[in-house]
Amino acid sequence: MKLPETIRAAFVIARRDFTATVLSKTFLLFLLGPLFPIALGMGMVGIGAQVDRNAKTPPVAVIASQHDFDLLEAARQQLSPLADAEPLVELRHITPAADVSLQSSQLLSAEANPVIGVLEGGLTAPRLSGAVTMRSRTARQVGLFVDEARRMSVQQPVQGVALQVFPTTGTAGLKAFTRSMTGRVAQTLLFVLTILLAGMLLSQLIEEKSSKVIEVLAAAAPVDAIFLGKLFAMLATSLTGIALWAAVGAGAVAIWTGGGPGALPAPAVGWPVFLALLLIYFSMSYLLIGATFLGIGAQASTAREVQILSMPVTMGQLVLFGFASLGVGQPMSGQAIAAAVFPLSSPFAMIARAAEQPMIWPHLLALVWQGLWVALILKFAAAVFRRSVLKSGPSRRWPWQRRKRRPA
Repeated sequence: MKLPETIRAAFVIARRDFTATVLSKTFLLFLLGPLFPIALGMGMVGIGAQVDRNAKTPPVAVIASQHDFDLLEAARQQLSPLADAEPLVELRHITPAADVSLQSSQLLSAEANPVIGVLEGGLTAPRLSGAVTMRSRTARQVGLFVDEARRMSVQQPVQGVALQVFPTTGTAGLKAFTRSMTGRVAQTLLFVLTILLAGMLLSQLIEEKSSKVIEVLAAAAPVDAIFLGKLFAMLATSLTGIALWAAVGAGAVAIWTGGGPGALPAPAVGWPVFLALLLIYFSMSYLLIGATFLGIGAQASTAREVQILSMPVTMGQLVLFGFASLGVGQPMSGQAIAAAVFPLSSPFAMIARAAEQPMIWPHLLALVWQGLWVALILKFAAAVFRRSVLKSGPSRRWPWQRRKRRPA
């Protein structure tokens, strides 16, 4: 049977490469090397989170009459020139219902149009409830709006008590924000790990090509098995390093939060499933991009050619990451669906979807789709390597390169 023979040969090659890599002295440097880029990546996530937080002001629902809301909105516009460094809170008018407290609870828990707080009681007895505190930016700004609205009511001066704040455990708006941030952090983690670890596959075959070892391997095993074995050997090496990094990171999170990941805001699918998907999607991302890199690097003959290829390859990874980031916060948008369908960006898009959407079946479908593309890319890379490097198999030329036969 051809398939078991290929798998058996791939396993032998993978075991050989894995043992040679993990038992070498340089493996310790391999473990220590990514720490600084990962810290830099997490710092960039923090900067991006701050920019995103400043750009998107949290909405506050205002349950009040049209007159009171117009005064509050006018007060907000009046204070807008003073808010260059700190964006003002957005106000959303809601017509009062018969049961205002029930209406307030429904607004705080609604996921369709999430809000971070609800202001009720009009200008005379304002009460702000939601994921806010007395010293939060939202509460301070709403208090300024109320005071300014009272002063602007010249014809009918409004007298009332100070703004009262009733913090809640969370709102739909805060939950959506934390889930989108979890998706961004997971995407960045996948990107940093993939760009660090998959790049080694560009130079996998150079030494063996220069020493003619590749010809011995090609004579003993199918080229498909060589590519498959080397790809999974480097994946196993990367997972070994990630296991050590994860153990250290879990200890740091447990010390920092006092309870491990369970103390952090949970993603939509829950922490156990999310962490499992994070590991699976890293493996699929590594296999997809690594198979592409292995096929590209197999065409290079020297280290200089690999260095030349590194820049466009890195730029391509950045484009994939940016493409997948477009759908974070909007999992049902066209950009998010397109990024999930495109195979090379699919793992990044799907891990963000796991943080924002609780459905499991899209992940099963995505994993089958990604696995199919891993097989296709490996098959294509092996075929190109066989014809262009090993010079075996029928040669193919473009139509304009074919010589015309002379008439007899």
